[in-house]
Parts: sequence; structure tokens; C-alpha cells
Amino acid sequence: MKHIRLAMIMIGVCLTLNGAYAQDKGKGEATSLSKTAQAMAAQGYVNIVDVDPSIRVSLMYTRADNFTGKVLYTDLREAFLHPDAAAALHKAQVELQHLHPGYSLKVYDAARPMSIQQKMWDVVKATSKRIYVSNPANGGGLHNYGFAVDITICDEHGDSIPMGTKIDYMGKLAHPEHEATFLSQGKISKEAVQNRELLRKAMAAGGFKVLKTEWWHFNLKTRAQVKNEGRKPIR
Repeated sequence: MKHIRLAMIMIGVCLTLNGAYAQDKGKGEATSLSKTAQAMAAQGYVNIVDVDPSIRVSLMYTRADNFTGKVLYTDLREAFLHPDAAAALHKAQVELQHLHPGYSLKVYDAARPMSIQQKMWDVVKATSKRIYVSNPANGGGLHNYGFAVDITICDEHGDSIPMGTKIDYMGKLAHPEHEATFLSQGKISKEAVQNRELLRKAMAAGGFKVLKTEWWHFNLKTRAQVKNEGRKPIR
């Protein structure tokens, strides 16, 4: 009986410790988000990987190898979207993996605070590249409302597949409308064009439309829709 009683006590201690660990782990995960991420969550935006963990995320503005040459996201590692956009992106991922098993969507940017948008605009506002960045004074772009995503496709190893240019390339070679011309001129490969078409097909399944100047940029809504809905930008 003593052995049985001791065994029961030990089991009870283990269960108590496991419960405490799980509780602390949950608290740790909740508080591990950066201040920017917590602010987005508080505004109702959702972490993409909470909706679909199979979608890969590699935010380009956490690194200096973007068009600004600077790290813009100093405390943000997660990709957030409006819940409707996140659900739509899940549909796109399902379609992509149906069309090409082993491939995955890879997010380079999603919801973006207006303060970051201002930093981007300051870099290009006095140059010919300003057509690629939305002016915060005019309400910014759909990234600032969680309805736009910069995205590509990666293979099973997480490596991005060829698309003709890098994401963030500011030039006509990135414009979907010029693909046929550049293909005929040998400036872009047939493989890259087909990969872009695959990306567009997958994203269309979620209701996204590609931006005419950037093969990687997709919007779920229009600026007019966002304005008419009275939405406020992310601060």
C-alpha cells in the first residue's frame, strides 16, 4: 500500500509540474511577440502562420538587402494580414500545392505600419522610383491596411524559384504586362514567366489580383473598397 500511495503522489506531482510548464509555455508564446506584432494583433490582424503553418515567411525588410538598403523592421518577424486576407492566402496555398505538390507560398511582406511606409516614401519621393511606393499623405497603400502581400514561390527546401527578377526590383522587367516582350527579347526566361503565371493562378484562387508593376505584389481589395469601408491604416 505504501508503494501504491507513493506512486500516486509522484504521478500527482508530475501532472502538476507538466500543467505549470504548459501554462508558462503558453504565456511565453503570447508575450514573445514584438511590440509591433502585439499592436497589430490588438488591431485585429492575424499572424499568417496561425492560419496556415505551411506558408513560409521571410520578411525582406528585416534585412538590409531591400531597395532602401536599411533594416526597416527592427522588431517584427511575423507576417500579419487582415483576417479576410489571411483566409484568402490559405486558399491560394491550397491551390498552389494542388497544382504543384512540394511548392509553397513564401511571404516577403504583408501588413505594414504607416511609419514604415513613410520611411520607404522618403527614400524614393524625389526620384523616378516613386511610382513603386505609395505616398502616406494619400493614405498609403493596401499593405498599410493588411490587404496586400509581397510573395513568391519556394520549393520543398524553402528556396525561391526563378521569377526573372528579385522581389523589390524597381523596373519594367518586373512588370507582368511586359513579360511577353521581354521573353521574346531573351531578357526573361520561359521558366520565369511560367513560374509567375503559376503564382498568379494560385493567388487568383484566393481572390488576389497582381499589381501591374510588380509580379510579387498582390491585393485582395482595391483602394476604393478600403476607402468606402472607412478602414484606418496600421500605425
